[in-house]
This record gives sequence, C-alpha cells and structure tokens, in this order.
Amino acid sequence: MSKDKQETIKRVLGRFEPGGDLGPIEDRNQYERQMSSLAPEQKEFAETSTRFADLCQYFSRRSLDIPQNVVERVSRLRELELPNRIKEMNAVNKALMEYLCALGESFGIRQ
Repeated sequence: MSKDKQETIKRVLGRFEPGGDLGPIEDRNQYERQMSSLAPEQKEFAETSTRFADLCQYFSRRSLDIPQNVVERVSRLRELELPNRIKEMNAVNKALMEYLCALGESFGIRQ
C-alpha cells in the first residue's frame, strides 16, 4: 500500500476518534447543541441510535454477543426510509432489552 493511501486511511479513520468531527461526544452540552440543531425526524433517529450505542457498549463491557438476528436487522437499516428506520431501530433496542432480561442481567442503561 502506498504511503499516500496509508495517510488517507489514517486521516479518514481519525475522524471517528475522540476529538474528530465524527468521533464520540464526551461533552453533554455539545451533544445537546448538536441534537437541537437536527430536524425532528433526524433528532428522533439520533436519540434512538444513541440508545442502541449505549446498549452495544453494555454488551461489550460484559463480553456479551449481540444476537445474530439483531445484527442482521441493523445491517438492513440503510435500506429503509427514515420513518421506518426509526421504527426498526426502536424494535431492535426493544429486542436487545428483552434479550438481556431473558439472560437475567441487571443493568443500568439510560432508556
């Protein structure tokens, strides 16, 4: 791989790192500002996606695998229009919560 290509990949991936424009937001005020600037449907999807990210972090911290059917559902989200994407994401979050309950886990996740 050429040095230019390596630099490009590093720069693109860096955008997803803390401090990058697409990275995690640690500052709650910044998060709220960005959320309030979104259109209502986009805001609802962002909130639903945030809940999903919280659940994924919980699964990761406890070394739990996300069920394959949920992974497949999430991989198909991009094919849906935004209103249906929101509904499906809510259903995915519910399925993950039900899965945790079935495992008998006690958890403290923002809902």
